Amino acid sequence: MDFAYLAAGFGAGITIIGGSFGIGKLAAAAMDASGRQPEAAGAIRTSMIIAAALIEGISLFSLVICFILAGK
Repeated sequence: MDFAYLAAGFGAGITIIGGSFGIGKLAAAAMDASGRQPEAAGAIRTSMIIAAALIEGISLFSLVICFILAGK
């Protein structure tokens, strides 16, 4: 049972690392696109916020699954 908590901790850490890399790449691409076409910055920003929310939602779901499996 102790290893389940350890595995949940590692799973949570990997989830956070993956989500942060995804959001980082997303933000870098959005900033690059905004720099290339400043007139489209509003649409790019909106798309970036929606995609970042989806990435955070998936990360949160994965964290919940890690902790539910640790409790079993």
